[in-house]
Amino acid sequence: MKKIPALIALLFCLHAQSQTYVKFNGITALVAVPNIGIETSIGEKTTFSFDVMASFWESFNGNHPMKFITVTPEVRYHFKEKYNGFYAGGHIGADKYELQKWNYWNSNHYEDGFGYRIGATIGYNLKVSDKWLLDFFVGGGWHQGFYHGKYNDGTPGRYEKTVNWNKSGEWLPYRGGIMLSYKLN
Repeated sequence: MKKIPALIALLFCLHAQSQTYVKFNGITALVAVPNIGIETSIGEKTTFSFDVMASFWESFNGNHPMKFITVTPEVRYHFKEKYNGFYAGGHIGADKYELQKWNYWNSNHYEDGFGYRIGATIGYNLKVSDKWLLDFFVGGGWHQGFYHGKYNDGTPGRYEKTVNWNKSGEWLPYRGGIMLSYKLN
């Protein structure tokens, strides 16, 4: 327990000496899926970014559930200088979802589960002013999901007969947009 105050003091010192931006994804907001984040300096050309994206849609057409939440901590390396120009990042994130996979759109099946993601992001920071910048980015990687397959038409039970969790792993593009970023300090 004595380590917690030391960790808080360390994080406060890092924050006090670093540039920090709060971010909001304008592209995902257009489809009512908020994506917010924070990014702070951790080295000469490195930053730490943490963002959360969530969809609260019960369905986008009456049949296909589309609820999810993702958290993505990421370390980024900026090739030119922090918050200016191209960067690449690596992340490990987690998600919780209740959605219908793209290959089930013509069925009455959906998945209720959770997963993790390991991947990379590439992006470009464009300074608009001293306090504002635009962060253009795309990313993807490996997603491993654990879910129960259910029916979306009211049929009771599960469509798959796995005893515990069904598993699905795939390479996917799962990040992207334009973050409007505001510098706090």
